Amino acid sequence: MSKPTPLNQTREQITALDNELLSLLAKRRELSLDVARSKEVDVRPIRDTEREKDLLARLVKQGREKGLDAHYIISLYQSIIEDSVLNQQAFLHGRANPETQKPQYIAAYLGAKGSYSYLAATRYCARRQVDMQELGCQSFDAIIQAVESGQADYGFLPIENTSSGSINEVYDVLQHTRLAIVGETTIEVEHCLLAQSGSNINHIKTVYAHPQPISQCSRYLGIHGEFKLEYCSSSAEAMEKVKQSSTSNVAAIGSAEGGALYQLEAIEKGLANQKINQSRFIVVAQQPVDVPEQLPAKSTLIMATGQKPGALVDALSVLKKHHLNMCKLESRPIAGTPWEEMFYLDIEANLSSSAMKMALKELEKITRFIKVLGCYPSESVKPTHLAHQQLMVESSSKEADNKTEQTLHQPEPQRYSKTYKTSPTQIKCEQLEFNAQQPGAIIELQLPIETNIFEQQVKALKELGFQGIQLRGLHLQPNLDNTLIQLKKTLTHFNLACIITIEHETDLPLAAQHADMLFLDGAQMFNQSILTTLGTLLLPVIIERNNTASTNALLNASNTVLSQGNQQVILCESGIKVNNSQDISLDLAGLVYLKSTTHLPVIVNPCYAVEMPQINAYIPAMKKLQADGVVLHLSPSTQAIAQNEINQLNENLHALYR
Repeated sequence: MSKPTPLNQTREQITALDNELLSLLAKRRELSLDVARSKEVDVRPIRDTEREKDLLARLVKQGREKGLDAHYIISLYQSIIEDSVLNQQAFLHGRANPETQKPQYIAAYLGAKGSYSYLAATRYCARRQVDMQELGCQSFDAIIQAVESGQADYGFLPIENTSSGSINEVYDVLQHTRLAIVGETTIEVEHCLLAQSGSNINHIKTVYAHPQPISQCSRYLGIHGEFKLEYCSSSAEAMEKVKQSSTSNVAAIGSAEGGALYQLEAIEKGLANQKINQSRFIVVAQQPVDVPEQLPAKSTLIMATGQKPGALVDALSVLKKHHLNMCKLESRPIAGTPWEEMFYLDIEANLSSSAMKMALKELEKITRFIKVLGCYPSESVKPTHLAHQQLMVESSSKEADNKTEQTLHQPEPQRYSKTYKTSPTQIKCEQLEFNAQQPGAIIELQLPIETNIFEQQVKALKELGFQGIQLRGLHLQPNLDNTLIQLKKTLTHFNLACIITIEHETDLPLAAQHADMLFLDGAQMFNQSILTTLGTLLLPVIIERNNTASTNALLNASNTVLSQGNQQVILCESGIKVNNSQDISLDLAGLVYLKSTTHLPVIVNPCYAVEMPQINAYIPAMKKLQADGVVLHLSPSTQAIAQNEINQLNENLHALYR
């Protein structure tokens, strides 16, 4: 019997082979980037699954000849292929977005060094071969604020976990930010019980952890009912508490990698309820990115469908029609709107693809609000298997492809146009509805006003038949915030829509908080900042025509709002100045043009151009020309409405509805 090789010598040989393997893997990674450079020129898909299948089949055959198990070969090379794919994607994505290429990224993440968010950020930056400057944050809101302010280049937000599901707090903050999703990364989460060196599981009394790991390890913690749980804002904070503790009877739930940064040991591993426990993070930045067409992409959008039977089904049918795969659907309540929900969708498609473009156009026509949060490379690399072929869904037919090609070469119709949407847009708020058959009636009240006088006036206006009250002059009302609350309560009591006029940009935050509908004063019609903000809101918006603007300028203003996602836009014709005159004339020809051009409701405010006693003569013409509503004005008063004005308003509404 031959003498075995000394153990130390064998270990040295293994170490030498490991070093050689690492060098070969590094060389293979470099060659994969050469492949990416070639695909950048040829514009070929990042993955060739048939080649991957042939590669695995050949390697399995060669491995068996060398005594290696097929499962071992497949598992090893699936990891290598995944690494190659993700590195090629990162390279091509960087080439398509040169403005994002910097030697160092400032990354905002939850917690401190060692948290799962920190590990996700580290992986993302390492994949792109850039240094990471750390910016730990105490909350998801703080991450958003850091990126919005420019303090950080990227923010990393955990969006879902395979064990505990979606992270609702993150979905909620996404409703209120203009940041774009520019990437994603997924990390394996192996929860460990981390304690100081020399600690024993039998001595542990207190466990520090973030709520998410506690949820994901509920079975393990249920077995150890003797543990006292202490909630922390992040896993990093939990580990820091254990590190700083003067006793050895405390532990934290976190990763072994993170624990090592705090000189903690894993005294228990595999705590999670599920064997496979992964967390997916989204990456947010100030500006969206372009995704090359050869990369697998995801598009994330939010939409509100409104409360009508089958609304969500209709929206999802659009995706099916265009062969788009929805890989995530999440609903969250809309703040201030009981029993209505916002839907978040992840779709496996590039925003620039023809299918996605056509689907978005159709969705804009049937949803109440829709906005794309981002398009980014998908890091979900599906492993290639030898057991079956992966099938690709082809487009329906050559005829359909030809029709699509023709459509893409046609000029893009404007969102406000009847070409874009053939059916009239229907908008309803409380009892206020805009359509030519049953025009809406709004009356404007000037602030400031006492709440008791307001209640008397509103009661009389409700009895006359008005469905909406428009408040003007926010800047004139003392104690504005509290007064608005009282005014809104009164209008809700009488089932009247609360419409607030935006005369200044500073009016917008408070108005959006209290109003059922917003009215953009004509003087602000050209304010792109306000128009863009209005487009991000869920509230219906009335845009008043500036008295020096053309009808096309009014339509362009509406397009700005529509393009941001808000599909609830009403146009208001209020008259124009003719030939440099200071007098305002009601432009009924403009009303005709608008009604023939747009699917949006068009209402008329005659009060700037026509004296109150003469309005009755114009209302039949407005009706004949299919106006969808009218705005009248109430004279400013600190008392109850005068009887003669009540009589006049009564005549106006009789003319409108007879």
